[in-house]
Amino acid sequence: MIVVFGSINADLVARVARLPRAGETLAGDSFAVVAGGKGANQALAARRAGAEVMLAGATGDDAFRAPALAGLAAAGVDVSRVRTTAAPTGVALIHVDAEGRNAITVIAGANALADPDAVEDATLGERCTLVLQFELPVAAVTALARRARQRGARVLLNAAPAIPLPASLASTLDVLVVNEHEAQVLARATGLPDAPTAFAAAWHRRHGTAVVVTLGAAGVVAAAAGRSHTLTAPRVEVVDTTGAGDAFVGTLAAALDRGDTWPRAVAAASAAGALACTAIGAQGALPEATRIDTLAGQLEVAISPLPGS
Repeated sequence: MIVVFGSINADLVARVARLPRAGETLAGDSFAVVAGGKGANQALAARRAGAEVMLAGATGDDAFRAPALAGLAAAGVDVSRVRTTAAPTGVALIHVDAEGRNAITVIAGANALADPDAVEDATLGERCTLVLQFELPVAAVTALARRARQRGARVLLNAAPAIPLPASLASTLDVLVVNEHEAQVLARATGLPDAPTAFAAAWHRRHGTAVVVTLGAAGVVAAAAGRSHTLTAPRVEVVDTTGAGDAFVGTLAAALDRGDTWPRAVAAASAAGALACTAIGAQGALPEATRIDTLAGQLEVAISPLPGS
């Protein structure tokens, strides 16, 4: 089972011809309010990839709570550990340009009050994969990661948004997923090389943690079990990259949770991330298991071990 302790937002999405510069006002092409938040997105991604999923977090008692949770509940995600608080539901302000690139501002709201104690100790056993991100307070994330580690759960952290990683949290991790920018932030904070391949290998050697660095259209580099691998991203028609990273993380968690090999899990995650770019929105674009599996089968054979690994 997958437990996601993460953010739950309403995404306010504006589509524009290009992203505005500082001080500039642009006329947009369209606007929509859709469900989002890295935690919610990753929970739904894992569910669509075939996993049993529980989401823990917090929302406000406001007009955004119902639309933020409706799609999750309809898909079969257990949202009974999502608490209602006096703070407003979290919001993400998203601009998406004509080439599918985005710029995002997140307002935490109720996410800042998410309580790690909403996840019972009994849930955090050897059959649990705990998925975490940094759109919740670091202290809450660390507290739950340490409890999960003590009870034998697999702990996967998507270290986003980018912040230095506390040593007390780093020591609990089984899997670390970052993009290139996030890898550079961690590298600078820890004295490791900041080139993606070198960072993944160095972090893996230091901590024993499996590491994935996502590189967008350039694919991924990964290090696990003493070996490094690279995988080129599949070619797709990019419509909107919003949520692609969350599709990757949720699907990686689902694949590892069901016992897939590391290469197969990375291939499945890469497939999901690419497919999520082919439709508008975050949760609405998350692919189903059959589509993921078809593309993952093609990608798995293309994973290449790096020289010297």
